Amino acid sequence: MNARPLARGALALAVVLAIAGTAAGHAFLDRAEPRVGGRVRTPPAQVMLWFTERLEPAYSGVQVVNQAGQRVDRDDGAVGGDGRQLRASLTPLPPGTYRVVWRVLSVDTHVTEGDFTFQVAP
Repeated sequence: MNARPLARGALALAVVLAIAGTAAGHAFLDRAEPRVGGRVRTPPAQVMLWFTERLEPAYSGVQVVNQAGQRVDRDDGAVGGDGRQLRASLTPLPPGTYRVVWRVLSVDTHVTEGDFTFQVAP
């Protein structure tokens, strides 16, 4: 019996398990309201983001900007719910495209960040 295929298989399995274990500790965006890439007819009063892990409130934040890059949130982003939710109140939004930018620190000290857009229909 040749030991090389068995050794390669064991190595591949170890790599997969190491990657899976590392990724499990990061807080990834699970869902958002308004939805990622969504289009709404009624301007939302706030954005809400849900993550896969609990967040460290002191080091997690969200901003919402218009097409000109001006902030349209009320600078009150906060972690809430069970610690996996991030929300921010919005000023009254006219029709247009808005970008939600977030950066969070999970309680196990991993930083993730990202952004997405949504539209307010005329």
